[in-house]
Amino acid sequence: MTEYPSDLEIAQAASKQPIADIAAKIDIQAADLIPYGNDKAKLTYECIDALQNKVDGHLILVTAISPTPAGEGKTTTSVGLVDGLCHIGKRAMICLREPSLGPCFGMKGGAAGGGYAQVVPMTDINLHFTGDFHAIGAAHNLLSAIIDNHIHWENKLNIDPRRITWKRVVDMNDRALRDITTGLGGPGNGIPRQGGFDITVASEIMAVFCLASDLDDLQQRIGNIVIGYTRNQESVKVSQLNAQGAMTALLKDAFQPNLVQTLENNPALMHGGPFANIAHGCNSVMATKTALKLADYVVTEAGFGADLGAEKFFDIKCRKAGLHPDAVVLVATTKALKMHGGVKKDDLHHENVDAIIAGCENLGRHIRNLGQYGVPVAVAINDYVTDTKPEHQAIIDYCQQFDVTCKVSSHWSDGGKGAEALAKHVASMIENQQSQFRTLYDDEMKLWDKARHIARTIYGAEDIIADKKVRAQFERFEKEGYGHYPVCMAKTQYSFSTDPQLTGAPSGHDVPIREIRLAAGAEFVVIVCGDVMTMPGLPRKPASENIGVDNSKNITGLF
Repeated sequence: MTEYPSDLEIAQAASKQPIADIAAKIDIQAADLIPYGNDKAKLTYECIDALQNKVDGHLILVTAISPTPAGEGKTTTSVGLVDGLCHIGKRAMICLREPSLGPCFGMKGGAAGGGYAQVVPMTDINLHFTGDFHAIGAAHNLLSAIIDNHIHWENKLNIDPRRITWKRVVDMNDRALRDITTGLGGPGNGIPRQGGFDITVASEIMAVFCLASDLDDLQQRIGNIVIGYTRNQESVKVSQLNAQGAMTALLKDAFQPNLVQTLENNPALMHGGPFANIAHGCNSVMATKTALKLADYVVTEAGFGADLGAEKFFDIKCRKAGLHPDAVVLVATTKALKMHGGVKKDDLHHENVDAIIAGCENLGRHIRNLGQYGVPVAVAINDYVTDTKPEHQAIIDYCQQFDVTCKVSSHWSDGGKGAEALAKHVASMIENQQSQFRTLYDDEMKLWDKARHIARTIYGAEDIIADKKVRAQFERFEKEGYGHYPVCMAKTQYSFSTDPQLTGAPSGHDVPIREIRLAAGAEFVVIVCGDVMTMPGLPRKPASENIGVDNSKNITGLF
């Protein structure tokens, strides 16, 4: 078997072009860039404004089956597809999320693609990049400081310290910060109260950042954020604290999309990065809409499996931004399907067609789910060098019953050339099948019914369940005028249920709702299901143990 270098080795050996040359491929002048070194830059506001009268290109969503420890390669396939489209002569670019430091140092590792289908500079992207996440965290925590300061100095708004819903954030997996007490040490240190931290990617500032259409919209959305309640149980907004201006100032530069490149020197915009299991899982509206003005084909992805990322992409992002996707690519691997078919991770290297057929139950559920949105669907097998033809054929045959074409794509090992067949099929599908995009539910449906509808139609559940206190919160948000908001389901990514151990396509289960959170700035309601955490913890052996810097000042061990 051919030996391949690691993702990091491939990325470090990449033949990168100056970022101005990458920009020129999409008709952006060097004067329209704010360079961050030679290989990354932000687009200026003037550049973005000048594009608004251009016709939009075609939007392609890449999503995946339910994740497993074996991996699915959604980002890798997204990069491979855009390189494949460019390989066949299409004007294409990719729009991706920025990775979080939490999973980078935790369990997942890097998130810039893999093999010969990556975006570079990979180490920069996975670490500090252009500082966007730091800016989002600073803006979020500025608000936290302003809230506590307001209470310290007379508390004119009569904020109830027991009813503050706004936590602090840090872009790191740190379970010790989930529940904390602040303000200890006497009167000079503020008012003691219970608080906590979420991970930055779960911040409402991140959600607002990714859904805002421009700076004015960003500031208005920030002002609409509800941070807690008074002693009379009246909501308190950021605008009442007059914090929205300063917070927007911290975000002004970060709000400009970041331009980088693939290994094959094709343009890529990376901007924003909410998790899909605890947030809405899509890159920024600003980046996606800008890319649609610059390219004929825009490839983007949504986090985790289609039950989370794709559902939120369609029902939240597309609804709010007025996007009309033209095609969906659903990614699967033989290894992941084997795991859904009951094979343990250590046994995945053996050919097992029967396990793949059993695991295809998960693939089939995702195909059926995506069919509800009216967007043409293709399946991509992210090819491993150890895959066998009978395994591939079993997946291809399975997809035929849904009248869905399945293409094997070897972009991991062969780059854009390996994705040629997939690219040709996706381009043909867009040209010959008219998208009839529709959301899963109407705005007018009640919040409880929206959550139930997703649980039944997407998760295969029997029903949703919640205690009296949570049900009362649903009713309260309805009465306060938030009933028309979409819902953002926060749930484990590993299963259609709330039990991460239930792989495949479980049915008939109940989805327990633990709490609901109002995101009035982002304009959705977060439905927290099961044991999902908005502040993850590190695993027993975190990925950080393998990361370092060698004698040549090169980063090592990053995925």
